[in-house]
Amino acid sequence: MNNLSFEIIVLTLKIAVISTVLVTFFSLFLAWKLRKVPVKIKNSIEMLINISLFISPSVLGYILILILGKNGVIGAFLYRYFNITVMFSWWAGIITSFFVTIPLMYNNIKAGMASLDPIYHEAGLEAGASEFQILRLITIPLIKKNILAGILLSFGRAMGEFGATLMLAGNIPGKTQTISMAIYSASESGDTQRANFFLAVILIISFIVMIIYNYLFIKERKSQ
Repeated sequence: MNNLSFEIIVLTLKIAVISTVLVTFFSLFLAWKLRKVPVKIKNSIEMLINISLFISPSVLGYILILILGKNGVIGAFLYRYFNITVMFSWWAGIITSFFVTIPLMYNNIKAGMASLDPIYHEAGLEAGASEFQILRLITIPLIKKNILAGILLSFGRAMGEFGATLMLAGNIPGKTQTISMAIYSASESGDTQRANFFLAVILIISFIVMIIYNYLFIKERKSQ
């Protein structure tokens, strides 16, 4: 394995880990806040959250370009006043991974919160706890299985992200090229040895994630 191959693996893992951490905290906060929002507003927000499930990754990538490109709604502002270019950076990979994984994380957390008996929340209020304390000390421990499922699913999805990332971050070796892009480039150029190497890497990582997933859920069932 040469230095470039190592950098591709590290970059892929870095993007997957950072995007998963961000989407976990954001989804948890959003699901918590949307509990008391009027139904029409909540449904509208959830439609935006779940839109990436119903459009192709390349379409999502193009939408992000319209928003974050140099001439985009937000991208133009960042470039003009802060000289920040989102496109063709590894942060673009984090952003695309965030948007493709948020439905997986949010819906898992939402399902967990919806399954809780309201008596837990009422008991927390009776004990004098604030809303945030109830979330931290009662809600999160009770839905940890849902959060864990969302984390593993989001991480796995981020590891394999290709279409949206290709549109926004590009396929620049040593800068934005991830494992999925490296496999694509190697197969296009006929370098089957390199493609097979990265295929083996991503399969090994996927199997490790699935083993962790099964182990933690079996442990959780035994503890109940």
